[in-house]
Amino acid sequence: MSEPASRRFDSVERLRDAHERLERLRSAVADHGENDVETVAETYRSAHRLLDRYVDDATGTGDFQSYVEFRGEFATLVEDLPDELPRREAFEDALEAVDKRRLSQSDFDRAQEALARAEDLVDLLGDRDDARAAYRDARIDAADRLDAIDEREAELERLLELGDADLDAPVEQLRDPIEAYDESIREAFREYRETASARELLAFVEQTRAFPLVDLPRPSEELLAYVRESPDGEEPLPTLLEYADYSRSKLEHYAADADALKRSIATERTYLERLDAEPLTIGWPPPERGVLRWRVVELRKVVDRFAPEDAVAKLREVRALANDAERYERLRDAAVATHRLDADDRERLASGGVADDLDELREERAALESALSELPEP
Repeated sequence: MSEPASRRFDSVERLRDAHERLERLRSAVADHGENDVETVAETYRSAHRLLDRYVDDATGTGDFQSYVEFRGEFATLVEDLPDELPRREAFEDALEAVDKRRLSQSDFDRAQEALARAEDLVDLLGDRDDARAAYRDARIDAADRLDAIDEREAELERLLELGDADLDAPVEQLRDPIEAYDESIREAFREYRETASARELLAFVEQTRAFPLVDLPRPSEELLAYVRESPDGEEPLPTLLEYADYSRSKLEHYAADADALKRSIATERTYLERLDAEPLTIGWPPPERGVLRWRVVELRKVVDRFAPEDAVAKLREVRALANDAERYERLRDAAVATHRLDADDRERLASGGVADDLDELREERAALESALSELPEP
């Protein structure tokens, strides 16, 4: 599906807006002097900490020692400030509000009101730091968007390739042999699963570890150990699953070790019930020619161990499909196109919408890469 036009280039705009805001706030801080603004912010926070710490002990008939400590610390804080510090008068007025022999809550309130006149520089510094974090996030988002463009661009390019496929090609020449093999191997595995001992079946599955293109899910070590060591491992898998549903007292009449069976089979029920032949099938639409050729080589070594000759013969027929590279890829492209292209995809291909989307993505990529290289790190 096409992305809404309103969402195109959002990452570029956010990145440039975030950089512009950061530069604006940096300039505003620089106008006052960054060191001075940081001194104002630290003094503002220290002054409020003193007011909050001593408001109870230094007011009214409170602790005289606390009053002396507060007056000394607050006076030192203000008097040590540089003479030309911006908003110095706010701190001086706050000191004047508490420069009394007896303090009340209202004196502390007036001191806080005086300090409020320095809040603009405190907020400016905080806004600058927030803008730096937002700009950093915008650069990360832009990089993530480039990754998303990569994925989407590949999808659209593949759609264009599929749009060139011959939808009238005789894809049944691929589908019929593949479906015949797939159904044959499903039936063969169903029979093998029902008749072979659980020990033999899971040993077979474990052995497929040597064939990376045959992705049968592997049994756990605990389950393998159980079917290898327990006499109950001689039973077929459906029988063990049935036993696992028995009560413990009933199971004692059927199993050599009821506790071990319950523990090993019941806990692995989901895995065992889902163990089927799908990883041994080719599937539709089929893979690319090179993948199919190597996958069939591994599948033959695997299915030979349990499947009848007619199923193996059908696999050889599938392998023969890939001998004619040009024909296979033409039929496969038609198969993939028929399978993947819905009515909307076909309409957008016919109208040029897919090509337009691809052009816009490439423009967005160029704009993002330009912005990321042009704008400095935060």
